[in-house]
Amino acid sequence: MLHRSAPVAATLALLATSSIGYGADLGGNCCADLEERIAELEATMVRKGNRKLSLEIYGQINEAVLFWDDGVESNAHIVTNDNARSRVGFRGKAKINDDWEAGYRLEIGVRSVNSKRFTQNDPKALADSGLDMRDSHWYLKSKTFGAAYVGLGTSATNMITELNLSQTASFSKYSDVEDSGLGLLLRSATNGRLSALSWRRLIGDGGDQPGEGERALNLVRYESPTLWGFTASGSWGEDDIWDVALRYAGEAAGFKYTAGIGYGVVLDDGQTQTVCAGTIATGGSDTRCNNLGGSISIMHEETGLFANIGAGRKVDDIIDDMPLFAGTGADDEQTFWAAQVGIEKKFNSFGKTTVYGEYYSYEGGANGRRTVDGPDGGAADALNPFATGGDSAIFASGVDMYGAGIAQGFDDAALLVYLSYRHYEADLTLRQIVGGSATGAVADVALDDLDIVMTGAMIKF
Repeated sequence: MLHRSAPVAATLALLATSSIGYGADLGGNCCADLEERIAELEATMVRKGNRKLSLEIYGQINEAVLFWDDGVESNAHIVTNDNARSRVGFRGKAKINDDWEAGYRLEIGVRSVNSKRFTQNDPKALADSGLDMRDSHWYLKSKTFGAAYVGLGTSATNMITELNLSQTASFSKYSDVEDSGLGLLLRSATNGRLSALSWRRLIGDGGDQPGEGERALNLVRYESPTLWGFTASGSWGEDDIWDVALRYAGEAAGFKYTAGIGYGVVLDDGQTQTVCAGTIATGGSDTRCNNLGGSISIMHEETGLFANIGAGRKVDDIIDDMPLFAGTGADDEQTFWAAQVGIEKKFNSFGKTTVYGEYYSYEGGANGRRTVDGPDGGAADALNPFATGGDSAIFASGVDMYGAGIAQGFDDAALLVYLSYRHYEADLTLRQIVGGSATGAVADVALDDLDIVMTGAMIKF
């Protein structure tokens, strides 16, 4: 073997000598170019503040074309899909010892045109576009004792009514229909004119689902270690919100599933609180909403068949105390339930394909935060059913949705392409305000239906 290796060794020696000689011809600066390139990379690279904590940059872009038809007008817009909107974030952690770690998360949301805020008269929704803070918190986590989070983040019951093992969570949340076009204004089926009231105002005033928690709150949250598949959590947030939740995840008999239930209370000492449909501007008793909600998601691993079911109930105690509804018997309860069923399986080499159908139903009571202009105030709102008199209060409302869709994943590109359709129907009962109280005539309002088609893609990085 030595005689075969000799020519190879001689060749390597010759190349090495040539390289040294070439370097000598450049005045001994053989590494100058390499050092210059390293310096340039160091100057342009993203640096960590220290080497103790890890740093991960992550995010997603979720843009779509949204087509809508409100019964009279139809149009299309390019929007940021708020079911899982575009974002960029930074997170990291460091190990303290075998049991404890510390970490952080900073996440910024990005919106072009907000899919749940644009209207027929404001197609760009400029007031709700741009950047906003989603998360800014630190945490301490123990394998033995659980984790504590402090700062801007999510409450314990956040997404408790939206648990979902399928890809639809990224573009068509079955129990949060507000995100798919419900910023659009209601249109009267009687006169064909637009109201100043949007679809989302029929769902707890701001589109928040009964029983659902909040995100982007300044709070303290505790999460227990997982035991037999169960995880308990609780949080307290400013002005004042507290909630508790219990979640479960597991697999058995060829199924994987996740479920959760949560209870929360919103308290606000004399302040307005958009989570509640009632309001006291100054002084008086505390605003108080009680939320109870939950959901379950099941998927059969072999066939890909899945089902998602969610429900919630909110009781708004302040409604009965408001002068507007005192003695009127106004309903202070809001309820909803929703279901989504389909199949999600890897039918091709690209990734999973999802085909589904869905249904959503909401019933709400009185809303003390919104009124409909009457003829005595000048130009009456399009929905006003009364020929004379002042403004009217929302005495009851309902929203039903039927939908279906399809999605295709592309695993090698971390890409999901989707198409969804939703048909919305609504009920609205108004009651005239007389002398500051909603004790006047009652009338049901005829509303045009709304159709939404949204197609787009989400790509993660």
